[in-house]
Amino acid sequence: MNFPYKAALFDWAYTLVDLVEEDDRKALKGVVEFLRSKGFELSKFDEIYADYRDLFYKMIAHSRESDLEAHFEHVLNFILIQRRINLKDKTTVDELLKVYYEEIYSHRKVYPEVVPTLISLQSAGVRMGIISNTTNPGFMKDYERAVMGLDSYFEFSIYSSEVPFRKPHPSIFQLALRRLQLQPEEVLFIGDNLNADIAGARGVGLPTAWINRKMDPAPVKNPPDYNLHRLDELLTIQ
Repeated sequence: MNFPYKAALFDWAYTLVDLVEEDDRKALKGVVEFLRSKGFELSKFDEIYADYRDLFYKMIAHSRESDLEAHFEHVLNFILIQRRINLKDKTTVDELLKVYYEEIYSHRKVYPEVVPTLISLQSAGVRMGIISNTTNPGFMKDYERAVMGLDSYFEFSIYSSEVPFRKPHPSIFQLALRRLQLQPEEVLFIGDNLNADIAGARGVGLPTAWINRKMDPAPVKNPPDYNLHRLDELLTIQ
């Protein structure tokens, strides 16, 4: 394979991994039940879920306008403080986050062509990294990458929850280029979102591949360099 780029940077959700179905109600209920099992008294779950949803979804909407990421753990901390829950030595916020995200991640699936594609690129000497917009804390995203069996293919992962701005802000792409020590034209960015991934990457000079699984029409303005139906079509790029 004669892949024309020295490195490839990947989006995560709907590029490498199908999120399938996110049941945040069930995940939060697991956290509440875990707290109750530790002896904490809490109000009715529906009240907690309503407070969580109102705050978190407003944060997410704001993040889409400002490029400043929303953080689930901030919402969780707010709920604990609001209800005067002091975890003390009974548990930790990290343990609660693990309860929540283990449920969220349990339904996700790696697209079937992903691992063979990554193996081929790795065998060809292509360096690889991840740039992911996420409200999840970094240590849980690292956990997800491991349980999905994708750990060994990537030099690094950059999560919007750990840096000042989310995609399409240029800083998150520039950070990845600094990590790679390569010029923009030497690095292909692969993602499914035309604004966050394609427009964002093009804004710093990266060539782009759009993972267009629904085969939607490509945009006339600022089109991707490659319009792909599946990830393994990367291997046909000359």
